[in-house]
Amino acid sequence: MGSGRYRPWLVETASLTQRLQSRSTTFAVNTLALKQALPAPDAASLLGISSRHPALMREVHLLCNGQPAVYASSVLPQSSLRGAWRGLGRLGNRSLGSMLFSNPRVSRAPLSYRKLTAQHLLYRQAVAHIETKPRFVWARRSVFHLDCAAILVTEVFLPSVLSL
Repeated sequence: MGSGRYRPWLVETASLTQRLQSRSTTFAVNTLALKQALPAPDAASLLGISSRHPALMREVHLLCNGQPAVYASSVLPQSSLRGAWRGLGRLGNRSLGSMLFSNPRVSRAPLSYRKLTAQHLLYRQAVAHIETKPRFVWARRSVFHLDCAAILVTEVFLPSVLSL
């Protein structure tokens, strides 16, 4: 994979939120965006939805000791905002991961990984609010399932995560 020091973070299958909390003095979620938008074609395909129908898009920074450690982006189809997950659209500054991992009925598809450089849109979104821009970042994503609902979660690991 060539991910070096990021590898332990990329392959972690337990709650990323809990791991970040256990390695930092303070932990917070900073909501960057919450909007209805058309999902990217690859995201729509992973979720089994049409890329022509808006989904709820949520972007946050997971802050450890006051520094952005992870940029997380979620795609929540309208159909997934009902039933057991109806409150996901109103998380505010609470962690999505804390809700996903607190329900034993939630399953997770395998993680996929990618190294991102400045040419990639996700890289630019992830580093937009940090001062020092790294040459690259590592990202992972997976789909969470509960009953017939699915949510795509993408996490981009920023350089400060390596000091935790």
